[in-house]
Amino acid sequence: MYRIKTMNKISSAGLAHLDPTRFQVGSEVENEDGILVRSAPMHDYEFPDGLRAIARAGAGTNNIPIDRCSEHGIVVFNTPGANANAVKELVIAAMLIASRDILGGADWVQEQAHTPNVDVASAVEKGKSAFVGPELFHKTLGVIGLGAIGALVANVALDLGMDVYGYDPFLSVDAALRLDRHVHVVKSLDELYKVSDYITIHVPYSSATKDTINAEAISKMKGQVRILNLARGGLVNDDDMIAALESGRVAKYVTDFPDDKIATVKNVIALPHLGASTPEGEENCAVMAVRQLQDYLLNGNITNSVNLPNVSQDWSGIARICLIHKNVPAMLTQIMSVLSGDGINVENMTNKSKKDYAYTMVDVNTRISAEAADELRAIPGVIRVRVLNH
Repeated sequence: MYRIKTMNKISSAGLAHLDPTRFQVGSEVENEDGILVRSAPMHDYEFPDGLRAIARAGAGTNNIPIDRCSEHGIVVFNTPGANANAVKELVIAAMLIASRDILGGADWVQEQAHTPNVDVASAVEKGKSAFVGPELFHKTLGVIGLGAIGALVANVALDLGMDVYGYDPFLSVDAALRLDRHVHVVKSLDELYKVSDYITIHVPYSSATKDTINAEAISKMKGQVRILNLARGGLVNDDDMIAALESGRVAKYVTDFPDDKIATVKNVIALPHLGASTPEGEENCAVMAVRQLQDYLLNGNITNSVNLPNVSQDWSGIARICLIHKNVPAMLTQIMSVLSGDGINVENMTNKSKKDYAYTMVDVNTRISAEAADELRAIPGVIRVRVLNH
């Protein structure tokens, strides 16, 4: 039986996919084979020796020590696109509340309603002009990152009558096919900055994307630009944003990742990390995370891993050997040499690499002895060997 530890509340719709005769699931599980997590911090988490995989019910994995996982042969999954619709809808709401002071107007009406001797209907007619703001129609939206969320945002913005510019240096063929042909895909951020009335960012957080929007970037933007960050904290430099808001160069800043520094600044609309917080989004993420974790543990298949290549293979033998190893020359030769030396015939094999690491699945027509598995583990550069029986 596989042991699955939940480190956050995971939607029951996802957990229902785990057969209780094959999986023990719960927050108190120890010596776990797999982990299901959302936002719980894991950088100081001590991995048990048998931990094989971590599935993040969401897209971002900055709460997981990816490098340490790779070194220990632990596959890390995420769920790209599962909550894309939830985030897309919040982006549209964010553009609207950044344009027209809807939140301030609603609070002001409540103040009038709770003030003695104030006729609310009369006060509204006199005071409404304080909350006027521009329409989205015929304005230009710049979308940084055209993945699952960015593409949805770009397409729906066209439906709102906006002109849309998109930038993504890693735009995949699949992502490009999802984009409406009327989206202007530009080759540099500078092109996007100079034309956009609104800018929304949808890229992962990394050392390369940290402070993507900073003082230099803002200096290239149109005055009174409205900026949205519903992707990850750290993509926007708080100090530079505060200076730009104070100078008026940025009209409004909507962030889903407030902190003590930015939350109380004038013209900042701070949201409590609502991006994927819909029942549908949480359910979709949980179901995808569980299915990926289950398929890896039972079949060795990898889908949507952030640290290892995607590898999927139909069963074609009696046993399956799954090897995580360094991406170094002659590795396959050594693996085949061990198998042939033990008289093991290979039925099918798949090998793929991702940066410094690689994954090899080998289907064979006989059971694998403990001695043969240990021989494979002894190959220099091999990190983990799993043997699955069909």
